[in-house]
Amino acid sequence: MMSNSFVKAPAQASAKVFFVLGDRIERRARLQGAWLNIFDITVPAGSRTPLHRHASPEVFRIIEGRLTIRRATEKGIDEFEATAGDIVRIEANQPHAYSNTGPEAAVFSAIVDSDMADFLEAAGSQEPPKAVPSKETMERMKAAANAHGITILAA
Repeated sequence: MMSNSFVKAPAQASAKVFFVLGDRIERRARLQGAWLNIFDITVPAGSRTPLHRHASPEVFRIIEGRLTIRRATEKGIDEFEATAGDIVRIEANQPHAYSNTGPEAAVFSAIVDSDMADFLEAAGSQEPPKAVPSKETMERMKAAANAHGITILAA
C-alpha cells in the first residue's frame, strides 16, 4: 500500500535548475510551509564552497563521486572524504564547506530548510559560469548570504 505522504519528484525537464558558484543545483522537492527542501547538486571537478555557517542544519547524501567535507568541531576542523552512499550531517551554526578535488563531477542531494532554499535561489543564476565566478557573481552571492542569515567565514 502506498503512503499518502508520497511526493513525486518533478521530471528532469520541468525541475527548476540554476547555478551557484559553478555548482548545478536542481530543486527536487519543496513542501510548502514546511522545513523540507531537497536539491540535487552537481559539483564539477575543482569546484568548492567557502567556509560558512547558518542557523539551520543540513543533510547531504552523496550520490556520485567524492566530496571533501570540512566542518568545525570542538577539536578543530574535521576534514574527510565522503563518497557515494555516505550521509553527512551539518549541525546548525556549524562552520562547514565542501570541495571536489577529484577529476570527475560529484553529485549529492541536500536536505535544507526554507531559508537555505531561498538563499540558493537568490544567489543562483540561470547560466553556468564560463570561468572563475565574476565579481558581480560573488557580490550577488554575498548579498544573498547576508539577506538569509548566512555568514561567509573564508572565501
